[in-house]
Amino acid sequence: MATLEQKQRVKTYWEREACGEIHSDAPEGAPEFYAEVEGRREELEPHIPSFADFDGARGKRLLEIGIGLGTDFLRFVRAGADATGVDLTERAVGLVRLRLELEGRHADLEVADAEALPFADGSFDRVYSWGVLHHTPDTEQAVREAIRVLRPGGDACVMLYARHSWVSYGFWVRHALLAGRPWRSLSRVLASHMESEGTKAYTRRELQDMFSGLEDLRIDKVGTAYDHQIAGPLARLTGNRLGWEFVIRGRKPS
Repeated sequence: MATLEQKQRVKTYWEREACGEIHSDAPEGAPEFYAEVEGRREELEPHIPSFADFDGARGKRLLEIGIGLGTDFLRFVRAGADATGVDLTERAVGLVRLRLELEGRHADLEVADAEALPFADGSFDRVYSWGVLHHTPDTEQAVREAIRVLRPGGDACVMLYARHSWVSYGFWVRHALLAGRPWRSLSRVLASHMESEGTKAYTRRELQDMFSGLEDLRIDKVGTAYDHQIAGPLARLTGNRLGWEFVIRGRKPS
């Protein structure tokens, strides 16, 4: 199937370099490597803690889907969560396992597909995924899986890219308008040029439909440093309205 072939290409892309590796020149796996990655993440996305609520995960069964280099995952572990992390790539799982060892901590890690999570229904109190599910070919199925493994009354927090954002517009100008192909859609440009093949970005309405299985649904748009890199002062004027990140939060019905 085409989706399976695409998923393999996505996996191959992230096996070459886990998300965040670009932000450190230190030797891979050294304490300085992880410290530089964590510091840069805090600079680029200082809003993450307010959405993730790391301290609020203490004593709860938490699943992070797509652990990358484990920056958020380690913060949940440090806060006292009963944490499980999954990633499509062996590279990410191996590097996060090493990071846990360096800090003398333990958590469950597993290579797994977000579209077919290897957990029973209602296994977790919280499910968290930041900037990951828009990369898998069937994002809607991954969202259904995230909700499935939540216990009734459990909370979800997911970040997905926003189609109408300065980042998207910047990519369209570069890869459509200036490339002499102004008819190319935002979605097509992002699928072809943003990170791994097939990357998607969404509208608020699409996300409302996708996460309709959650109660008390909140969808917040966030302006980011990436938008400022594209639009400069204009990004300050538009604030969150043309931000690159949608943060979706809600609770599974009891």
